[in-house]
Amino acid sequence: MTLTARQQEIKDEFIRVRGTWSETWEGVLRLDPEFLKAYLDFSAVPWRNGVLEPKVKEFIYIAIDANATHMYLPGVRQHIRTALELGATPQEIMEVLELSATLGIHAMNIGVPVLVEVLQEKGLRTGPAPLTDEQERLKADFTKTRGYWHAFWDEMLELDPAMFAAYTEFSSVPWRTGVLEPKVKEFVYIAFDTAATHLYVKGLKLHIENAIGHGATAREILEVMEIASVLGIHGVTAAAPILLEEMEAHRAT
Repeated sequence: MTLTARQQEIKDEFIRVRGTWSETWEGVLRLDPEFLKAYLDFSAVPWRNGVLEPKVKEFIYIAIDANATHMYLPGVRQHIRTALELGATPQEIMEVLELSATLGIHAMNIGVPVLVEVLQEKGLRTGPAPLTDEQERLKADFTKTRGYWHAFWDEMLELDPAMFAAYTEFSSVPWRTGVLEPKVKEFVYIAFDTAATHLYVKGLKLHIENAIGHGATAREILEVMEIASVLGIHGVTAAAPILLEEMEAHRAT
């Protein structure tokens, strides 16, 4: 398809600002160029005014696209490719994926307090039991390795120390052997906690506090949220190719 002068202008600006192009964007450009321009202006704010280095921005996109609540694989591929082009190492990208894999524990962070609440309502629990020496050791290990403690771990540690120990080992791998600086690790947690597909407020607040403790600025954290805010475009990028295919099929009939 031959582009109009306006479409070509938008395409050229998109490539200049975002450094990438694909058949998906070509389709959106064909369907509604002014919408694509509006999206470009929206998504470009962190690129035009941001403070995070480009490869860290790409880490945030990867964390949003690769986490279990979203799994937008075209975006994962695009942003891994771009991160590598920007000098990221496979070890750094793998670490982003490992950090993102901890999202699943939120089933326990949310579920265990609800279980405790029901047990108390049913008269099956009157209060927390004292921690054993082993549980105290597990708490100390988590605090040392992860650099913090939060009350939402208390009941999980009390009720199922074996699960807590296994999660501590699982979640601590990037902290024991990883290469990303601590505040960037926290940015990854912030990214998937604040994403529209998850919105885990307790974790978001905790990891903002941790990031600030590791030297992050409000501007940096806000930029992570701005990057996460463009997630909604995936409704368009997933559906626009289908619209184009169905338009062709409709014309053929």
